Amino acid sequence: MFTEIINVENKAVGFLKEYIIITVGLMIFTLGWTLFIIPAEITGGGVAGIAAVVFYATKIPISITYFAINIILVLLAIRILGASFGIKTIISMGLVTLFFALFQKINTEPIIHDMFLSAVLGGILSGIGLGIVFTRGASTGGTDIIAMIVNKYRNISPGRVILYCDVLIIASSYFVFQSVEKLVYGYVTMWVVSYTIDAFLNGATKSAQMFIFSTKHEEIADSVLKENKRGVTVIDGTGWYTKDKVKIVMTVVRKKQTSAIFRKIKEIDPDAFISMGSVMGVYGKGFDKIKL
Repeated sequence: MFTEIINVENKAVGFLKEYIIITVGLMIFTLGWTLFIIPAEITGGGVAGIAAVVFYATKIPISITYFAINIILVLLAIRILGASFGIKTIISMGLVTLFFALFQKINTEPIIHDMFLSAVLGGILSGIGLGIVFTRGASTGGTDIIAMIVNKYRNISPGRVILYCDVLIIASSYFVFQSVEKLVYGYVTMWVVSYTIDAFLNGATKSAQMFIFSTKHEEIADSVLKENKRGVTVIDGTGWYTKDKVKIVMTVVRKKQTSAIFRKIKEIDPDAFISMGSVMGVYGKGFDKIKL
């Protein structure tokens, strides 16, 4: 009974921590828009971009347009997809709507008067915010839902659909401002957001897969296991030129650990043959959890 209570408490703490992190990410995302992108009258991608274009043209608050469009998309998703996008996305959309309503009232004037800096800084903040949200298995909905609906009926990747949507959304701002300059800065923002998300998701957690060929495979495997606290698999192999039997040490480690491993291998066997490649994602004990 006592163990069950502890388990329930741990789950509650984990649940609360998860949503606090998502909330912080969404707040950073919204600040990127309200502090830099919107005051500079730049258009980004996604439903926030559509809401921004409507705001520039009609002065209707972004929160209202953002909420209205997402309600329509959620209803479509429930009808077509069966709400498979998850509760986290619905909560995220509600929080973004709330933050837009609050922050847009607080700030209406540009903090800086350089459009390029506004595009870059706004894109960086938005990308960091979205990166935090994505690490918790959530999203802000919007064009993600459109991509899932299109993907159900057409063999088009969601990433390509989102890209097409963002390009069209930013292009629509030309009809409001008649300015090629602001159009270009919109695409700069889109690129910065995309780059920042990738850098955030792959930076600190970037991993490397190493294949080590050495006659001293036992010493090398022990050093990786004991000194770097990483799992090791020893594979049987055959050198096809010599037909000699060899042992291959295979391990997946954090990129920041590779320098120490290389130094240790050089101490143990300077003649070792090593192949190393970057890994897009590693899931399991000691690495990332699978999030759906």
